[in-house]
Amino acid sequence: MNPSLSDPIVACQDLRRAALYWLQVEQPSAKANGVKTLSLHWGAGEIGLDEKIDLVPDRAIPGRPLRPELVPPLAVKHRSMRTSEGRAALVHALAHIEFNAINLALDALWRFPRMPRDYYVDWLKVAAEEAMHFSLLSAHLRQLGFSYGDFPAHNSLWDMAEKTSDDILARIALVPRTLEARGLDASPPVRAKLAQAGDLAAAEILDIILRDEIGHVAIGNHWYGWLCKQRSLDPIITYAELALRYKAPPVRGPFNMEARKAAGFSDAEIAALLS
Repeated sequence: MNPSLSDPIVACQDLRRAALYWLQVEQPSAKANGVKTLSLHWGAGEIGLDEKIDLVPDRAIPGRPLRPELVPPLAVKHRSMRTSEGRAALVHALAHIEFNAINLALDALWRFPRMPRDYYVDWLKVAAEEAMHFSLLSAHLRQLGFSYGDFPAHNSLWDMAEKTSDDILARIALVPRTLEARGLDASPPVRAKLAQAGDLAAAEILDIILRDEIGHVAIGNHWYGWLCKQRSLDPIITYAELALRYKAPPVRGPFNMEARKAAGFSDAEIAALLS
């Protein structure tokens, strides 16, 4: 790889600075492609990592386009899967989740200094995979005759990121281990709905996403456990306290137990879900 000196990733010369740069980028495909390229630069050893520096955004975060229009969750219309527009609306909702997930991973990467090196490497992996998911869904949406931004969407994932911006423990507990873990439960019925509607290509993309999301939630579980150990906290008691303090949405079944166990939720944590 021979990156140009004008390449913003190389200009940043640091993984966390580059993550903040791409978080602030507004254009979705540019952000997704930039994050995938960032992962390649890191893998090639072409940029460094300063775990200790405190960074400050110089633009609004997250960078996002003017569309889709952001509305309250209950204002997002449910369309019939019997229509091409209804199927496209569902694929659009999935693409919006993945776009938010890119931003969430980048934010976890730049925002919290003085974590172990592996923490930043893990969240770069997550960001790159979320970028790939977004690209797959966006391309499929175009095949259906629509583009990302054509339907309204809600912002609840990023809302929780803002609430937890002051505490990495709360962020890890309530974003990857709560909101993103809900995707493990939701993925099989959504996949079935798309397959039954005849959209087998979208169903296959969901298979890829579920496989990768198990790993992403596992990363969240690993660092939540690490942080609780560092602070001498009980993970189950602490989670309940954080969920109450930050008004996290209640986690309701049915649960994808196989996926949750594969993602590293303990028997005690699963029992707490069912109680």
